[in-house]
Amino acid sequence: MDSKRATLFARLEELGIASTTVEHAPMFTVEQSQSLRGTIPGAPTKNLFLKDKDGRLVLVVAKEDTKVDLKGLAKRLGFGRFSFGKPALLMEILGIEPGAVTAFALINENSQALAAVVVDEALLDFAEVNAHPLVNSATTRVVTDDLLKFVKACGHAPLILPLG
Repeated sequence: MDSKRATLFARLEELGIASTTVEHAPMFTVEQSQSLRGTIPGAPTKNLFLKDKDGRLVLVVAKEDTKVDLKGLAKRLGFGRFSFGKPALLMEILGIEPGAVTAFALINENSQALAAVVVDEALLDFAEVNAHPLVNSATTRVVTDDLLKFVKACGHAPLILPLG
């Protein structure tokens, strides 16, 4: 395990957040990760790293099958039109590669540059959620409330919004 993941798991433990991690082949898309359905309990998530026309950055943590209306979300947040953040910016701000976008990347101190962290209200219907532990070759499951606890512990106030 690399040092970033070790740091993440140590931080989860420090916060009293129990987690279970399953190693698997790298998954780069939601479609690829659907092959894991039924083998890993909990709500699967998808994560979007967005940048508006004014350079404001947003991380969206959504239920895997939620269709996120980017135009509508930008309007609700009072932001300009969204585009996906470039890989170099993703690495600079969250310290991760494309395909591994995750709320757990908020552990990176540069994540303070995010203007907002939006969490899909649909995830609150699940006891547990799944996310990549900074790499796309594993999935980590935590209690949903603990994911919100983690986001807050990283200095972000999650905006819980209906996204579907």
